[in-house]
Amino acid sequence: MNKIILALSIFFAMGLQTTLAQGGFDIWMLDTKGKGRKFKVLPETAKPLTNRPEYDNQPNFINDFQLVFSAADENGNHDIIVYNFKTEKFTNLSKTADRSEFSPTLTDCGLYVSAVVMEPDSTQRLWLYPTNFGEPELLYDDIAPVGYYDWYDNKAAMFILGDPNKLVYARGKGDLLEIDNHIGRAIKRRPKTSQISYLSMKSPNETEHGLELPIRTYDLLNGKTEVLGFGLAGALDFIWQDHHYLLMAQGNNIYHKKSNHSEWEFLGTIQSDSHQNITRIAYSPDLKKLVVVMQRK
Repeated sequence: MNKIILALSIFFAMGLQTTLAQGGFDIWMLDTKGKGRKFKVLPETAKPLTNRPEYDNQPNFINDFQLVFSAADENGNHDIIVYNFKTEKFTNLSKTADRSEFSPTLTDCGLYVSAVVMEPDSTQRLWLYPTNFGEPELLYDDIAPVGYYDWYDNKAAMFILGDPNKLVYARGKGDLLEIDNHIGRAIKRRPKTSQISYLSMKSPNETEHGLELPIRTYDLLNGKTEVLGFGLAGALDFIWQDHHYLLMAQGNNIYHKKSNHSEWEFLGTIQSDSHQNITRIAYSPDLKKLVVVMQRK
């Protein structure tokens, strides 16, 4: 078991920044219908939103018509891009030559898009970018290196790269709650709750198709923990479809499951001659759109 945790820890330690720097990823979108257990994806509607050799990744919806993601330019510098589904136009929220922005998402207050910023000296910290295109500001000057994160009560739960990787919650200045260690990159607040959910590297299931990582939750109000079964073999990312259902992908296949069920239900396959392996997912119930990131072949 210790060998498994060590191997996964090395993967994240070595892979975090190399993954951030590599290209060859595009964003695709497809339509959905229904809710809850009747939720369906429509694979025949799948089409690329971006299609270029550079890195386009880490999408998140910030309202009912806009998506943000991290995109690399031809020099390998990463900026935050906003896509408007109404106008079908792309706009730079950031354009910084001396630093790169990753993992953009909307803050709880709705006034900022937050991002993990790789600063000129390679320090990785959490910054805020005003949605009115004002000047960005550093949020936590004493917390680094931040890899991934999500929000609860206007405070961030963060993946901190280290030996081991840690999941912490910033209750206040100098007041960090350490929730767990040996965690994966997926950190998601469960909708309409005070629960932070994440993939754990501890006690995975070993299968012929790869490791199935436990999906754990921590309630920031009462400290209760829960295990919601296992993720799909080899998969490192998940999102919440709604309060009860999780979405995950394996290869080009998309699945969902109810949080208190053990089995994943197959929803559909994205057929493509040019792209493979869904690595990230974002979902908008308002637009009835599913957005996925796929690797160029």
